[in-house]
Amino acid sequence: MGLIANYQYLSDENLKAMKNFDGEEDELLEDVEEWNEEAEILLDIDKMWDILHFVLTGVSGQEPIWDDPLSEAVVGVASLEEISEFTAYTEKERVEDILSALESFDIVGALHNLDMESCKKAELYPDIWEKDLDFEGIKKEVHKCFEDLIDFYKQILEINGNVLVTIY
Repeated sequence: MGLIANYQYLSDENLKAMKNFDGEEDELLEDVEEWNEEAEILLDIDKMWDILHFVLTGVSGQEPIWDDPLSEAVVGVASLEEISEFTAYTEKERVEDILSALESFDIVGALHNLDMESCKKAELYPDIWEKDLDFEGIKKEVHKCFEDLIDFYKQILEINGNVLVTIY
């Protein structure tokens, strides 16, 4: 078990409920799980969120760059600080900028320049950066996650939706 990133459609109603939530953390996490089950659009990039953030921004996802659409694509715009599990959202007004930044990004060049030592030095999650690792396989997986993320944001933009990001 590890930290897995999920991205899902978040309705205006559920976004409002999340912003106004003042109950117990467990209640909110239960609501999020329920929304996850009901999600019309859902993307699970498993444990690749941190390396994807690193490829896009040069830093770990554990150090989000606020007001940077590439960082926000992976970790969302506004995080809920009052709960222990990482939960963030992106309002629909920001989705187009995030999609545009993703579509303009040179993922092939970035992955070509990526090396295992830089991942190890950045202490990216998960801590798997060993010499016998299939690093080319990891790069292919990151590339697929990147393409899936673009497709996800396209779908969200088409329906004028918000995004819920959970990493736990």
